[in-house]
Amino acid sequence: MTTDNGGGAGGGAGQGGVGGGNCEPELSESLKTFGAVLKALREEARLTQEQFAPRVRYSVAYIAKIEQGKRFPPRDLLDRSEEVLGAVAGRVLGAAAKSLTRKAGLASWFRQWAGIEEEAVSLYAYECRAIPGLLQPEPYVRAVFDRRLPPVTEEQLDREVTARLDRQQIITQRPNTAFSFVIEQAVLERGLGGNEVAKAVINHLLAMGRLRNVEIQLMPLRQEDHCGVDGHMYLAETPDHRWLGYTEGQRSSNLISAPNDVSVLLQRYGKLRSLAHDCRATVSLLEQMRGAL
Repeated sequence: MTTDNGGGAGGGAGQGGVGGGNCEPELSESLKTFGAVLKALREEARLTQEQFAPRVRYSVAYIAKIEQGKRFPPRDLLDRSEEVLGAVAGRVLGAAAKSLTRKAGLASWFRQWAGIEEEAVSLYAYECRAIPGLLQPEPYVRAVFDRRLPPVTEEQLDREVTARLDRQQIITQRPNTAFSFVIEQAVLERGLGGNEVAKAVINHLLAMGRLRNVEIQLMPLRQEDHCGVDGHMYLAETPDHRWLGYTEGQRSSNLISAPNDVSVLLQRYGKLRSLAHDCRATVSLLEQMRGAL
């Protein structure tokens, strides 16, 4: 199978990975249409972006990106817009929103896993290459895509960053989904993008780790009993309690559905989880690493 915007589950799945086939995110006509509708309704109400944005409690820059089709509109934007623009405008925006899909902007080879992510009741991730995509703050996302080879244009970079940030909303929008992440400490020690990016990553991990449905564990730099030498893995439990696995590599990706193979991944993930620092020790280590920057 496949991964996210030229960047999979972590970036790939964790790093802005690259899967087989076309890794170029497609432009989203549905996002463009929604943005155009919002702009038309706002202008019909004779409001500038500077007047409209504070009334719906978002920044002017964020509203501008939504109107340009570069950001997936948050669910509460519809209700807030109706309060400002009126009931008729609210119904029009609601109709436009029905055509939206969070897979817009994701590479074709990643969309299958992205769809599984959206419906999962449990999501597990072990990453030894990069910060998992669902946990990457914007400075890190930009650092990842900015260093991709062959190079991308500014427009491509903006689309891919937008797609990844939009995808991350599933963590807060699915509070009943259990998210578990085991990340190699070495990924943080690498310092991709420099100290400021590293601080942004650590601050973001600490914030996400405070969510009730998120567990983040760091794997020590030294671990004699390490069982993850075969590489990263992603696991998802479907609503009907079936488990699926996902991996990706250089220009390739793989959806794993055979029960025997998924069982192997689950055994390995369970062992990795037991070998990593627990959540409290991880917080202490992250704070220590931040203080050393």
